[in-house]
Parts: sequence; structure tokens; C-alpha cells
Amino acid sequence: MKEAERLQTWIERGSVNISQLFFQFYKELQISDVEAMLIMHLYAFHEEGNEFPTPANIAQRMNMTEDMISTSMQRLMQKGFMEIHQKLDDNGVLYEVITLMPLWSRLLDIVLVKRDTDQNEVTKLKEGQLFQLFEQEFGRFLSPMETEMISMWLDQDGHSPEIIRHALKEAVLSQKLSLRYIDRILFEWKKNNVKTLEDVEKQSKNFRKNIIPKTVEQKSAKKETEQKPPASNVPFYNWLDRHK
Repeated sequence: MKEAERLQTWIERGSVNISQLFFQFYKELQISDVEAMLIMHLYAFHEEGNEFPTPANIAQRMNMTEDMISTSMQRLMQKGFMEIHQKLDDNGVLYEVITLMPLWSRLLDIVLVKRDTDQNEVTKLKEGQLFQLFEQEFGRFLSPMETEMISMWLDQDGHSPEIIRHALKEAVLSQKLSLRYIDRILFEWKKNNVKTLEDVEKQSKNFRKNIIPKTVEQKSAKKETEQKPPASNVPFYNWLDRHK
């Protein structure tokens, strides 16, 4: 047979496409390798249009007896991975089909649980790094009350670790490093619906746009009486003074 004919035969036979999720997680579902191969054969029969292959049909393709295949199929049904449904054909005649939808549904459940677990782990990691960052900036260990306040920002107020990190940065740049000052920043941000880093940037830009002209005017007046250089060329908002 010529190579072109061999290739044509291969193409005409078609292929079976099973999600990678099956190969990645069937072990976690406690599906044995033999059962996994049986599932692949069942899926292959479905792709060929045979929705109810018998153990005899499958035994022609596997190195298993009909009894062994029947036992494995019963085990898969007991585990809730396979079901037998009834359908009506075009003539209104009932017929049975084997469905693997319960298995595919279980695989998706695993993926969703793992995704949520991974997201929770990332969140916990970021929160742990946040506490370390506070201790680094404060130059000491946090007290139990300070730890509780940061936890309240996360759990009760719903601030993300990134937002709290930027509030800490604002306090450091303003040279007002205290949890009371940071708490006031977060309070103002929440009142102004600041939820993302983009919102933080907009808030900072609006502040500098409004406050810089006033600050420059104050510095000019101060230079008339003092010759000392200003402590900083960049003004920062005093979140506590606003509420005095």
C-alpha cells in the first residue's frame, strides 16, 4: 500500500478526543488504569455512533473477558461515573444509552475546587506577606491589637492586600507611619468607592492636582521669612487633619 493510501486510511478511521482533565485527575477519582481504558473504549464507541456497546463488543477490543468488562462497568456505575438512560428514537421506540456525563461533571468539580483552593492559597500567601511588610516598615513585631486591626481590614472591611499595601505606602511617604493614619486612609478610600489599584492612582492624581498649587503658594510665603529648604518637594495628603 502506498504511503498516501495509508494516510488516507488513517484519516478515514477518525480519532477520539478525550479531555486532558480525564488523564490528569482520574487517579484522584480512584479510577483504576483498567477502568480508565474501559472508559476510553466506551467513549470511542460513542464517537462511532454506538451509544450502548455491550461487554461482548468491548471484549473484542480489550484483553478482558466479557465477565470482567461487565464487572468493571457495574463498578463504574456504583461509583457514579456512568449511567444508563432511556431515549426515544424517531419512531417513538425506547432504547438505552450509556452516558459518561456524571464522570465529566465530577472532573469539572475537581477543577473548580482546585481553582478555588489555589486562589485561597494565593490570598493567604499575600495576607501573610502583608503582615511581614508591616513589621518591616514598623521595624518591630506587630502587637496582637495591631494584628487584629489589619485582620479586620481584610475580613470585615473587605480591603484587598494590594489596597492595604498601597495605604501603607501612602503613610510611609507622608511620614505618618501609624495604623490610625492608615485606617483613616482606608476609611476615605472605602467611602469614595476605591476598590482597585487604578482607583488608588486616580485618587492620588486628583489629590496632587488640587493640593500642589496651594502647597507651592504656602512655600513661597514661607521663603520670605525663612531660608531653610523644604523638607520635601512632593506634598502628601494628611488624612487625619482632614477630620480635625
